[in-house]
Amino acid sequence: MTIEQTLSDRAGNACEFCGATDALQPLDVGPDADGTAEMAVLACTTCADQISGAADVDPKHWLCLNEAAWSQVPPVQVVAYRMLSRMPDESWARDLLDMLYLEEDTLAWAKAGLGVASTNDDDGVVHKDTHGAVLAAGDTVTLIKDLKVKGANFTAKRGTAVRNISLVADNASQIEGRVNDQRIVILTEFVKKA
Repeated sequence: MTIEQTLSDRAGNACEFCGATDALQPLDVGPDADGTAEMAVLACTTCADQISGAADVDPKHWLCLNEAAWSQVPPVQVVAYRMLSRMPDESWARDLLDMLYLEEDTLAWAKAGLGVASTNDDDGVVHKDTHGAVLAAGDTVTLIKDLKVKGANFTAKRGTAVRNISLVADNASQIEGRVNDQRIVILTEFVKKA
């Protein structure tokens, strides 16, 4: 059976992201893709062009990730994570990324593919925790002191883990994360990388 047939069977003859049924093509999910269905997705031309960078990302098109991100297929999870990471200005994408859980190996695979893209976009802004460790989008950090959250009626307690952080693009001293189901801005001097 060819990779196209294997992917078509797995995906039910539809794009594994938006569900389109026309112009489907296999797309390797690198880095280190081995040409097998276990490291590939079936995508329509619209999704494939945006995934590969041949076309600009259209956030409205990727609203389909609200369903596709929960796929049990690792390469689909990897692409969903990467596409959500490429839309930091979309609150729905940040929220979905915060909720998304990937197995350790799958998360490492997803982040490995982000490395190339993120080095081009960071404009020299480097986020570091209180001990000087470099932080990246998607990392988990731990609060090192109690923090009163302005505009909310709670204190984020010392030792609280904040998962899937986002980096504030133009400010190296700020990150964003979800604490008590609220998205807050946290100063990097009050966190340590987990």
